[in-house]
Amino acid sequence: MSTERTEINALGEFGLIDHLTQNNETRNASTILSVGDDAAVLDHFGKQIVVTSDMLVEGIHFDLMYTPLKHLGYKSVIVNLSDVYAMNATPTQITLNIAFSNRFSLEAMDEFYEGVYAACERYGVDLVGGDTTSSQKGFVISITAIGEVNQDKFVKRSTAKKGDLLCVSGFLGGAFLGLTILEREKRIFAETGAQPDLENQAYIVGRLLKPEARKDIVEFFAEKEIMPTSMIDVSDGLSSEALHICKQSNLGCVIYEDKIPIHEDARQFAYTLELDPTACALSGGEDYELLFTLSQTDYDKIVLNEQISVIGYMTEAEEGTHILTRGGNKHKLVAQGWNHMNHSQQ
Repeated sequence: MSTERTEINALGEFGLIDHLTQNNETRNASTILSVGDDAAVLDHFGKQIVVTSDMLVEGIHFDLMYTPLKHLGYKSVIVNLSDVYAMNATPTQITLNIAFSNRFSLEAMDEFYEGVYAACERYGVDLVGGDTTSSQKGFVISITAIGEVNQDKFVKRSTAKKGDLLCVSGFLGGAFLGLTILEREKRIFAETGAQPDLENQAYIVGRLLKPEARKDIVEFFAEKEIMPTSMIDVSDGLSSEALHICKQSNLGCVIYEDKIPIHEDARQFAYTLELDPTACALSGGEDYELLFTLSQTDYDKIVLNEQISVIGYMTEAEEGTHILTRGGNKHKLVAQGWNHMNHSQQ
């Protein structure tokens, strides 16, 4: 770690922007004009454009006591790209707005931007603009992501059909458990000064601090000519997202508890904490997996993809939204997902 400290006000706003964007690369033909003018210029060659925006606020969405700035930069980009993939689109550009107080040095901002650029490089996305400003205290990040999709190939939340399969990518519940262990260790540190013991839980901690967006799933759909009937990304827990699809498509659903994909490391740690792994998957947030519905005729195309689990199916709205437990009981699906308006991590 460098111990140098350069005061940001030594550069001024434009000097800071020049410094942070000096190595910015352009990867997409659709980026005609990038950072450095009044606006970016994008040309989309007959493709449709999707735009999404997300805000991350210190003390609400992240805690710098255990979130490295590089990871935060990376994650800030990922949460936006995930929304683009949830439309069945390919992200191409982002703009980044940040507000920060004078407790952040230039080196701290460099670290944050290192993560931003790492995500841009990994996902082939261009940073084309944004704004920096002061804040009274803390760090605020707002990113807008732009993506493109072939004519009318975008997927909404409201177009699922009765009888469709309900599917999800990857594993669920891990990020919530990562948050739980980090919050626990923060509390112990505050009370006793004891150094954090993360119990070798690299998987769940990584799920929270360095998530990935499911570019591979959207590429798989294109390759196999699969068109999901609806899709959403899992940022607020499985139950909350499934209910969004049900409500907007005017349908019900049945989810089978034993089909919900939970990583073995997450399952074991949930047991250690005496938590129900299923509850972590249903109500935990920030997994950034894709939840989607498919026509039953597409089942053969996905059956061999180990990254996709069929967890249930869509029903008539009158039949309600339910989870069938391992023991064969039927419970109403309720949204107890992470709600950033009502909770804070402090």
